[in-house]
Amino acid sequence: MPFQKVQTEKLSTSVIKQIELLILRGILRPGERLPSERELSERLGVSRPSLREAISELQDRGLLASKAGAGIFVADVLGNAFSESLIRLFSSHDEAVFDYISFRRDMEGLAAERAARFASDTDLKVIQAVFEKMEAAHPKRNPADEARLDADFHLAIIEASHNVIMLHMMRSMYQLLREGVFYNRSIMFKQRTTRSDLLDQHRAINAALQNRDAEAARAAVITHLDYVESNLSDHKTAERNEAIARQRFEHEQRR
Repeated sequence: MPFQKVQTEKLSTSVIKQIELLILRGILRPGERLPSERELSERLGVSRPSLREAISELQDRGLLASKAGAGIFVADVLGNAFSESLIRLFSSHDEAVFDYISFRRDMEGLAAERAARFASDTDLKVIQAVFEKMEAAHPKRNPADEARLDADFHLAIIEASHNVIMLHMMRSMYQLLREGVFYNRSIMFKQRTTRSDLLDQHRAINAALQNRDAEAARAAVITHLDYVESNLSDHKTAERNEAIARQRFEHEQRR
């Protein structure tokens, strides 16, 4: 008969499963510090020895890491998504930049469509809150802040799609973008007209999501990333033309 005796699960195993799920679902993020041992044991309702056993096992699995004098942190599991040699290759070829945008267009269009259908009301409130921060940041004209909020907005949509594979894959891709591997996001926010266009595009994405219009959400994401691609192409062309012009100028100065 296909039956087995029911066994009581160890408390440490229950703690492991709970923390694993929080990491899997993107609630606990890479680099995030866990509460103190006392606080965490109280929240989980387990003894400190059971908690220590669970933490030790999660460290062995590479999901948590300890820092001397600082505490226990969620490990940087995203940092291993790409090898250092591949990251260097990405950063040295324009082809990777435009393939990256194409990849984002496909994945984020799908994420927006899924979010319109599957997001909870709270998910949509998070997206709305991030967009309102974008609106508040716009008059301040700080490219770094606007670039950070832009990333937060897109990641909030991916989180609202409720697909954990997409979530972790896109987080790893955004980490490379934050590090300037593909391009400097701040470039996109330095011109007033571009900044206004980008805000309007994010407004359209947000409106479609709040209306739970899956088709319009996907179309708005595609329109936005088509614009990003065109803008970056123009920027790279201008950089190349300026480099050629400098060569001509230097040559003319020596004649």
